[in-house]
Amino acid sequence: MDLLLKYAKKKKADISYSWKKAKLSKTYYLFLAPYAVLFIVFYIVPVITSIFLSFTYYNILEPPKFIGFQNYINLILADDVFITAVKNTFIIAAITGPLGYIAAFVFAWFINELPRYLRAFAVLVFYAPTISGQVYLIWAIMFSGDAYGYVNAFLMKLGIINAPVRWLTDPTYMMPVLIVVILWMSLGTGFLSFVAGLQGIDKSMYEAGYVDGIKNRWQELWFITLPNMKPMLLFGAVMAITQSFGVGDVTVSLCGFPSTDYAVHTVVTHLMDYGSIRFEMGYAAAIATILFATMILCNKAIQAMLRRVGT
Repeated sequence: MDLLLKYAKKKKADISYSWKKAKLSKTYYLFLAPYAVLFIVFYIVPVITSIFLSFTYYNILEPPKFIGFQNYINLILADDVFITAVKNTFIIAAITGPLGYIAAFVFAWFINELPRYLRAFAVLVFYAPTISGQVYLIWAIMFSGDAYGYVNAFLMKLGIINAPVRWLTDPTYMMPVLIVVILWMSLGTGFLSFVAGLQGIDKSMYEAGYVDGIKNRWQELWFITLPNMKPMLLFGAVMAITQSFGVGDVTVSLCGFPSTDYAVHTVVTHLMDYGSIRFEMGYAAAIATILFATMILCNKAIQAMLRRVGT
């Protein structure tokens, strides 16, 4: 009983201290208020609304009708296309997520060694695919399923194939082509954060490291560079997770909607199907909630791994 009273008093004292500290910092909170309001309205509220709608039957025309876990039961036990979408999404995420994340850091690390103006040009070249609006058109032309596609024309000229390969409609080739395109586009915001993080490390730390026994660049990377870049590494990991699990536009643009035999059908395209075409918003909200929970779990796992870097 005494322990409970002591714990209650301690919590009350902590709350009182936090409240006093907040009062002293009210000017800072005032400046943060515009962003906080926008974040709550356009991020927090939609997430909470989606979770609520996932337990309802809602077709936009009628008020939501509470049905409990029925949407989740149907997703897991009765929706074969969703299971296929989950499998495809995890294949894409398992390959493009880690490879894209590592490639973004390695390229940033190499580019950081270049002279200033050459480094700026290299960053622009590597980041350009992410901001290009016609990137899908380029790949669609390259992997066109007729003899005019660049890849087919090149392979036929070398005599490797005798007839054009339908890269974007044949289930055998669709997934490998899609993974190549996603990896090519993976040097996005995380890549820029790595470049900025490498530039922000104090050079004197490397000098101190060599005095303390650092003998090569790999030890320098592990004991100095990575520990000083943990916030950027975490940000890049979050972006990599979001991009790898949020694949949808690229599959629709290259392989159509739906893709042949649902060969590259992902959770996001499944969500688009029920949310934007069938208008079964309760079912779509359940899909979105599962995707959101998966991203959160992966993010927590990545955070746990990054805490061990440099220790």
